[in-house]
Amino acid sequence: MECPYCAETVKDEAIICKHCCSDLAAVRPVILAVQDITVELDSMQRELDGLNNEIAFLERPIRFIARLAAAYVLLPAVVLIAIHALVTVILNTHLLYLRLASILVPLLFGMAVYVLNKIEWRGAFGLGAGCALLSVTGMLTAIAAVDGGSILPENWREWRETAEYGLSIIFSFVTGNILANFLLRILPSTIAAADRPNVLAMRAARLLGRHVADETLRRRARRIQDLARKIGALASLVATASASVYTGLKGIIGP
Repeated sequence: MECPYCAETVKDEAIICKHCCSDLAAVRPVILAVQDITVELDSMQRELDGLNNEIAFLERPIRFIARLAAAYVLLPAVVLIAIHALVTVILNTHLLYLRLASILVPLLFGMAVYVLNKIEWRGAFGLGAGCALLSVTGMLTAIAAVDGGSILPENWREWRETAEYGLSIIFSFVTGNILANFLLRILPSTIAAADRPNVLAMRAARLLGRHVADETLRRRARRIQDLARKIGALASLVATASASVYTGLKGIIGP
């Protein structure tokens, strides 16, 4: 077997030659220090973002809320109401296009609220709920104005469909927020912290085999930790996205 760094012949269990091993051992503390600093900076940046939002709210609460509401409640609601009018009144086409737009538009605004304002999923849920309430109210009002009927749903089935449609908007908003968080923060920090397995990861690695070298154990723990973080973030994405698609398209594709 050849060493992957210098092509010198080594034994299978050695993996790399002694010369390269010693070089890597000398550089390793520097790599670990850089990774520790990267993780610490990411944690500090997260705290700083939260503090900046708190300070902005405390200094000018009305302006802070109004700015977020205008950008992430009123604007997407206006877009959705306009699409609703285009699909149902002007073009009179299939509602599938409206439902797909009602998933995509909140998704994009949910991503934007994290990228631009560093608002995480709890705040995104509130903004999504406001957007859903305003959008659904506007759509019901438009339908009542055109058909001359009641603004409020008239039976249980209409109430259920209205609630499911609103939930679809909320879930899409939160999905976009989690997706942006995953791509911009969770994934990079996971890569940076891949060499620092936590206690639970080390315990899980030991359960898979105790009689191994320390470096092999740490490598196994790093893989377990990296996999767990990614699975957790992806599970959240899948859950919210699935809920959004199901509630948004249930009335069209059937139960």
